[in-house]
Amino acid sequence: MANIITGVRILCAAALLFCRPFSPAFYALYVTAGFSDMIDGAVARKTKTAGEFGAKLDTAADLLLVAVCLIKLIPVLEVPLWLCIWIAVIALIKLINIVSGYVMRKRFVSVHSAMNKLTGVALFILPLTLRVIGLTYSGAVVCAAATFAAVQEGHFIRTGREG
Repeated sequence: MANIITGVRILCAAALLFCRPFSPAFYALYVTAGFSDMIDGAVARKTKTAGEFGAKLDTAADLLLVAVCLIKLIPVLEVPLWLCIWIAVIALIKLINIVSGYVMRKRFVSVHSAMNKLTGVALFILPLTLRVIGLTYSGAVVCAAATFAAVQEGHFIRTGREG
């Protein structure tokens, strides 16, 4: 059941490719995809069906949704240069975390910290608020949370507290 819910996210992400950004259909698919992301893990744990395949499918679905949203939203948003640089710095920190986690543990390390989850929620909400709160402000809030989460993630990896 949980993998079917994750599959819904994959279908929603694919369908988003055919929607005009910020249209009612875009929002409906986006929110459905986000809801599926919130409940698939809980369903897997509740039904005792959590497994490696489901975890990998969930990660693939998340990456697909993010990629599709970037493809759809970047062309219609005016992202200030400073925000692009900040995002690149966060990506660099995350890359360093991935590499150091692999070097230290000889495996991919995934940290499920509260701050990482909060950042994910803030990032998910961002497109829903762009009509009300400008990207300059909402982007700064999300980047601040993401920066803290990435630095904290690196600390957890290096001290062996990864989740």
